[in-house]
Formats: sequence, structure tokens, C-alpha cells
Amino acid sequence: MKIKTISHAEYIKSVPSSGQHILAQQTEENVLVYQAYNHNIAEFAVANQKFGGNHFSFTRMTWIKPNFLWMMYRCGWAEKVNQERVLGIWISKAGFTKILQEAAYSSFKADIYESREIWREELNNKDVRLQWDPDHDIYGEKEERRAIQLGLKNNLVKEYNNEMIQEIIDVTEFVKAQKQKINEGNLEDLTIPEESIFKTDIPELNKKLMLA
Repeated sequence: MKIKTISHAEYIKSVPSSGQHILAQQTEENVLVYQAYNHNIAEFAVANQKFGGNHFSFTRMTWIKPNFLWMMYRCGWAEKVNQERVLGIWISKAGFTKILQEAAYSSFKADIYESREIWREELNNKDVRLQWDPDHDIYGEKEERRAIQLGLKNNLVKEYNNEMIQEIIDVTEFVKAQKQKINEGNLEDLTIPEESIFKTDIPELNKKLMLA
């Protein structure tokens, strides 16, 4: 599947400037998420279209981010150590929804949990960690809009790897090319992946996610 890109100027016009949203590139059946790794993990993933090999650990939590600019902030546009390769990963919408259903907030939310005890129990029993953090612009400055990131562990990492992933694309060269445009102040030619708001068709889940 090809990743559709638009100009940075068009992107800014097309997404909310504030609020809590899951922004992602989507098709009818799939959602694009991002992960950044070192060369060894990335080479294996692209070659085999799944994670594995001697350098990837299924016992560690692995984080996915559907928002491109949030990923760029976290990986420093592929310049941070062990995040030199950025992968775009198409996963099924059904899989992404399951990940959201299995998510427990990393910190206590009084609007969501009746008590800290209930939250801790869910945190211990669920295989996904959910965090809402400030989204960031192309310079790494905080936005009013908030972005989601999801940490997978235990059996859900294996299920993600073996059943949810549809395609893995290395977008590192694209990332570096856009970063160079930013460095040169050439924002007229800056392009980023097109994104739209993702919501599930499960009202209770949308409420738990506190989507705007």
C-alpha cells in the first residue's frame, strides 16, 4: 500500500488545532502506524514483513504511534540513537481497534476509573498502555492538540506481529528528505503523510479514549 502525502500547509488546514484526537492515515480496512528502530531490527522487519531476528525482543514493550509528527518528535526525525530507521506499518483496523480495547491508561484518570484500585487492576491485566501527550509541530514545539501512543506487551506483541500487520514500509529516506527541507527553511516543498481523525464504531470505547 502506498503512503499518501500532502503539503505541510494542507496538513495544517486539514487537522484540528486542539483537542484529543487519533490522527492517522487510513484506508477502508487499514491504519498506518509508525515505529522507529535501529538498523538491525528495521532490516529484518522490512525483509521479512514482520519483526523478529536476533535483535528484536518480544518480552519488551513496543510502542506504536499513528501520528507522523508525533513520531518525528520522538525519534528526532530519525536522528536519535537506536531510532535511526522509521517504519510505516499498515495494520488492520480490526487489529487497531482491539489494541485500543485492550488499553489501560499509564496513569490514573478519575474520569475513567472509579478508583485507583480498579485502575491498577486493569493496568496489571491489560497488555496495552495508553498515553495522551501533547502533539508537536515540525520544529518539536508543543501543540494544543494531543496525540496518542500505545505500548504493546506480552501476547499482544505477538498477535500484532503475526496477525495485525499487513505491510511494513521503510520511510527513513522520506523522513530525512523532509528534515532537510525544514533545516533549509524550504517549507513550501515540505510534505508529510495525510491523516484524518480515527474513531471506532464502539461508543463506549470512544468515551473511554476521551476522544474530542
